[in-house]
Amino acid sequence: MAQITPRVALIQFPGSNCEWETKRAAEAAGITCDVFRWNRDPNELAAYDGYIIGGGFSYQDRVRSGVIAAKEPICQTVFEQATANGKPVLGICNGAQILVELGLIPGLEPGKIEMALAPNRLDPASRINLFVCRWVYLKLACPPDRCQFTAAMEPDFVWPVPVAHGEGRFTTRTEGLIEQLFDNQQVVFQYCDEDGNVIDSPQVNPNGALANIAGLCNPQGNVMAMMPHPERASFVRQLPGELAGEWGRLKRDAWGNAQAMAAAGPGRLVFASMREALMARIVAA
Repeated sequence: MAQITPRVALIQFPGSNCEWETKRAAEAAGITCDVFRWNRDPNELAAYDGYIIGGGFSYQDRVRSGVIAAKEPICQTVFEQATANGKPVLGICNGAQILVELGLIPGLEPGKIEMALAPNRLDPASRINLFVCRWVYLKLACPPDRCQFTAAMEPDFVWPVPVAHGEGRFTTRTEGLIEQLFDNQQVVFQYCDEDGNVIDSPQVNPNGALANIAGLCNPQGNVMAMMPHPERASFVRQLPGELAGEWGRLKRDAWGNAQAMAAAGPGRLVFASMREALMARIVAA
């Protein structure tokens, strides 16, 4: 009997730049991942089990990040497949911005824009908004089984991952929305220090997001938007050797050993969790 492998479409827009490393991370977790250009027939997406929208600068971030891509017919099809058919959708960085502009995240009223991923907070020294590109720590803020992209994680899981964005500040004008998201357990990841302490400081919260939010899911848990890049922390070789704790030790111990360098990093768990969700859907079909 042939082994079943879930198949996802990784949407590529003009200006995307993370599709190939995201494809490698997904395939290392056991997912067949096809790079799917924005100008293909959107109807072809129905053949896929799920979707990933990766990072980059779609349409040069004109107007605001993600807003033009969200108007493309291909995104309307992703919206329909996520809401009507419950297919998993993962948005990373620019992909997260697109999901917010599409009204899939936070998705309390699907199709309505309820939040923004605003420019990073002002740097207190220079008084300008800075593009942040460095490693941070995330803490799992919801039960692992609440979201289809975290089921492979332990409760309160703390892990290192890089960020690279200029507009990543989860924010809203709607009074009480953040509290509602916590009540619904839709806050998936929060920025924290290496010990898991959620502190709102520029050293810990790189963009000034409200409540240190780094990732959100929709109420059904099948759509997640996150600003950090799990595909860039999916192999031990990608991790900085100066990291504290077990992940830094793994990287230092792997020096000179190609097999150890190719072992799974913490970001792999996002894609492994997605595979579990995809397989559950395939088996149930």
